[in-house]
Amino acid sequence: MIVTLTANPSLDRTVELPSPLKRGAVMRAERTAQDSGGKGVNIARALKVSGFETVAVLPGDDEDPVLQGLRDEGVPFTNMPIGTSIRSNITVVEPDGTTTKLNAPGEPLNGVAQQELTRLLIQETHDASWLVLAGSLPPGVQSDYYSVVGRALREALGENAPLIAVDTSGHALRDAVNGQDGMPNLIKPNSEELAELVGRPDDWEELEGNIELTARTAQELVSRGIDTVLATLGGEGAVLVNKDGAWHAKHEPVHVRSTVGAGDCSLAGYLIAHEQGKTVEECLMQAVAHGSAAASLAGTQVPTLGQTAPEKVTVSPVIL
Repeated sequence: MIVTLTANPSLDRTVELPSPLKRGAVMRAERTAQDSGGKGVNIARALKVSGFETVAVLPGDDEDPVLQGLRDEGVPFTNMPIGTSIRSNITVVEPDGTTTKLNAPGEPLNGVAQQELTRLLIQETHDASWLVLAGSLPPGVQSDYYSVVGRALREALGENAPLIAVDTSGHALRDAVNGQDGMPNLIKPNSEELAELVGRPDDWEELEGNIELTARTAQELVSRGIDTVLATLGGEGAVLVNKDGAWHAKHEPVHVRSTVGAGDCSLAGYLIAHEQGKTVEECLMQAVAHGSAAASLAGTQVPTLGQTAPEKVTVSPVIL
């Protein structure tokens, strides 16, 4: 079973336009969609729709539209009531796939609420193989929260603690990889996040176009104690680095409809393949297949395993 934590969930509203966005103009949408969102929620949705056991842990009231959306999709969840509505995020998608996101900050969580959320998470994680800590942190939550959660989980469960994957950004990602006791087993940065983690934020564009440089940069993080770095590179695919080597995978071109949630689905694809006992190369292949399939869908729809095409992904080793 794979448990996900989304500390800052959202109701994702997607607006597809028939023509490029014009600032200051009144425009009519071609299509709209509404989905339960937040990185951990998206990953849980992707796992459930492909038949894998999962539980999403998140703050939110029982009747909130985000939780109702999870019920409608049959996604198991455990929620911590917060007495207010979960935030809404808006995504505007242009015909060529250009995406503009407007994200609300979310509702604050005080110290008591954070402790309760951590308690619920540990409660749900006893039989899990993976715990995914994903997404931004809401106001009031310190940037080292994911490291604190990882440490608390390992102290509570000992040898029975699951592997930990982290998919976040900014200070939350930086602090997640700096606390040794709470160090994740896997992180999934994009090129910008990877450059920030090694202290070279201006290098991110170069990373996106240079597979070898991306692999060497990810290797720096593996040398710090992270088992696996899965670096996503948009249309250039992804690079996976662990102690045994580095690999690059790229999908055949797809028609991009929305990139929102594509990275979340990449991580879901990796986890699915890992749960199936696949090789490192096959896990990377499924990650890229899942991300590409998600990008070809509207809004924050998630693909089933059958909608992915790993046979259209080329994997090759990267010499470090």
